[in-house]
Amino acid sequence: MPKHGFLTPKAIANRIKSKGLQKLRWYCQMCQKQCRDENGFKCHTMSESHQRQLLLFSENPNKYIDQFSQDFLDDFTQLLKRRFGTKRVHANQVYQEYIADRNHLHMNSTQWETLTDFVKWLGREGHCNVDETEKGWFVAHIDRDPETIRRQEAVQKSEKMKLDDEERMAKFFQRQMEKDKEKSKPVQEPVFTELKKESEDEKIALQMNWSSKNKPTVAVKQNALAASTSKSDFVFKKPKDVGEKKRKLALEEIIEQEQAMKMKKNRRDHWLAEGIVVKVVSKKLGSELYKKKAIVKDVKDKYYGHLVVNETGEKVRAHQDDLETVIPNVGRKVLLLNGPYRLCEALLLEVNFDSFSVKVKITSGAFKGKVIESLKYEDVSKLDVQS
Repeated sequence: MPKHGFLTPKAIANRIKSKGLQKLRWYCQMCQKQCRDENGFKCHTMSESHQRQLLLFSENPNKYIDQFSQDFLDDFTQLLKRRFGTKRVHANQVYQEYIADRNHLHMNSTQWETLTDFVKWLGREGHCNVDETEKGWFVAHIDRDPETIRRQEAVQKSEKMKLDDEERMAKFFQRQMEKDKEKSKPVQEPVFTELKKESEDEKIALQMNWSSKNKPTVAVKQNALAASTSKSDFVFKKPKDVGEKKRKLALEEIIEQEQAMKMKKNRRDHWLAEGIVVKVVSKKLGSELYKKKAIVKDVKDKYYGHLVVNETGEKVRAHQDDLETVIPNVGRKVLLLNGPYRLCEALLLEVNFDSFSVKVKITSGAFKGKVIESLKYEDVSKLDVQS
């Protein structure tokens, strides 16, 4: 019988059938061939190519079954991750979408006989979160991608920092409110009671005393107040002087706390910079260089610097842990090495030996003219005049 033409109805019907899913019992996994009916499958099993594939399978059956199982697992988990992410979904729904592809790997070629066995195995091996309900088995993919884990940790860290900041501000406002309530409490006024004489012959004498500060006082004899009032005199105080220093506003304290947080946030673990003068504080570089001052000419890998010793001109390479900053005399130039004003040149205004801090005034950059107080010794260093 001649073959049907390409555009004949029979040929078109055959192409449509070949694109769709066929019966699983007429599929050969070893040859990856789908037969259309029982007769075609019978002819395929009797073919020479199929017989060769069976001989290869008989030599090492575990190798092929393990390979098919691994391929099925990879395709199934990839579909679950791409299609549903980490959501909880019915296992049969994922399987139906998986077998919709006519080129999928069939489960009867793997080590699992049923979908239930496969889902239980996923739960035991930790590939998915598995739970059984009245509606069947549900699975949820566990994403162990390093990038995903890093992103989740970053989100959790930012949320924790945000909560810490909010809790800190809430506690601060609570303390301010308690202070304001204490200061706004009304002053308890003295209670005046009636003076009673113990006997009709007893006399009551009142004496008015004026102090040098114009504070009127009322003095009453002890025997008259013994039965009714306390021993202390009543003193009428005038209001405080207008020139008394005002208490610090809550807004100013908040601004100071934000500046402190900004300084802490912008701190770095490396402080070496070109053009500063440092002192060698370790004998690793040699006993002849111990306690010698040097100039940093170049910085490599943030923590290592190429130094030139002032006295000998010798060139050495040192780690920042073997060095320390140099504080010059007042009025000399320094370089800020840490915080939000890093690498800004400044003028040394004052040195506080008790708190090991300095006061500087920035002379370059966008913050020119700004005065910074209480900078630690390790955050500033003398600037070489030649640099």
